[in-house]
Amino acid sequence: MNPSSSGWISKFESVIEEHQDKYTHFSELYFDLKRTGFVYGINTEVLPFILSEHSLSEDEKAKINLITALFYTYRLERNSSFKAFLEDLFAFYDTLRIAQISFLGKLLSGNTTIAKLEKLIDSRVYLEDNVISKTFNSIITNSLLFIDSLLFKRYLNNSVGIKSYAYNLEYLAINVTYHALNSKEKNRKDEKLAELFGSSLSFINPDTQSFDNSYKKLLLNKRPNCENAYLLDMACLTVWEDHSLDYKESKFIFGIGKDIGFTKQTILESLENVADFFEKNAKTIPFLKENNLAVQFYDSMSKVVNKLILRNSKRLQKELSESAELVSLLSKSTLRDLTKEEKKKVQNQLIDIFKSIPSLAIFILPGGAVLLPIFIKLVPKLLPSSFDENRVEKSKENE
Repeated sequence: MNPSSSGWISKFESVIEEHQDKYTHFSELYFDLKRTGFVYGINTEVLPFILSEHSLSEDEKAKINLITALFYTYRLERNSSFKAFLEDLFAFYDTLRIAQISFLGKLLSGNTTIAKLEKLIDSRVYLEDNVISKTFNSIITNSLLFIDSLLFKRYLNNSVGIKSYAYNLEYLAINVTYHALNSKEKNRKDEKLAELFGSSLSFINPDTQSFDNSYKKLLLNKRPNCENAYLLDMACLTVWEDHSLDYKESKFIFGIGKDIGFTKQTILESLENVADFFEKNAKTIPFLKENNLAVQFYDSMSKVVNKLILRNSKRLQKELSESAELVSLLSKSTLRDLTKEEKKKVQNQLIDIFKSIPSLAIFILPGGAVLLPIFIKLVPKLLPSSFDENRVEKSKENE
């Protein structure tokens, strides 16, 4: 499954076909999604039974986790077909159309519900529309995507007033994280986390919020346990500090946990879950890494180039097949360093190819030649078996 290519939602349907009834309670789904980082807004993996033919980038994991959360939420509320799920999901997002939401306005043309949903999910995941901006920004994915799942659950039971409900839930989430952040001594990583949350808002404008204690009145209103669990986890995520046990003594966390009806043991478990997650993923979480700019640039560019190469694998294969000399040189480059003359030939011939594929125009920009080593490293992935990762076997399609 390749979430950066069209048809991936159909592929997702075939992948989870044998796992449609995996969950019997929302809390089970919630716990599994918390381990992937999706609940925390930091996607480090996907559920183990969802397989992909290539290494997934953070935004691709976010797409898969979002559709997974929405699908299993739907199965728990309405045990209906995948087609019904897609129709109800599109109606849900359409109902949430408000002035502050731009993602539905950005929806591109599409003849099918699946095609439209793929574009919609794309715009839900990304904080920026510009590919170049994403390239230079390690914070690229919406950190509050799990709210979509909570809202979808609410919508399936009671769609009345879903817009105002969405506003209130996001308002609570951002206020809880804001006040949790202010309950501790802030550091550079906290600032990045706050920036991530602020950039991820879809239903409210943070510039119009006072962030006083008035949110507590709304917090004390009776809500589903799953929403309260999410708010508690967001607060725990915010106060967490690596190599410190101070977070266990946070008066703010235990205060808010008690207010929304959780026991001390449940609050401690939430804190421990956050600590375990960060300990496991400290080296891969973007805002925890202290890489210099050169390393960040190379890592970001590698992700973008990797996606572009995979997305255009068929066209690249066709173009490469027409240049025997280039294929020979690329093959040699995987075994030894090319000579200066050979590198020049590779560069010139590759640029000619990239000119014929618009989405690879990044290679022919000034300085684009520095990306060629990344491309050469990805050449082995241009094998027939990886050309169409979202193709669903006809035998399954027709069942």
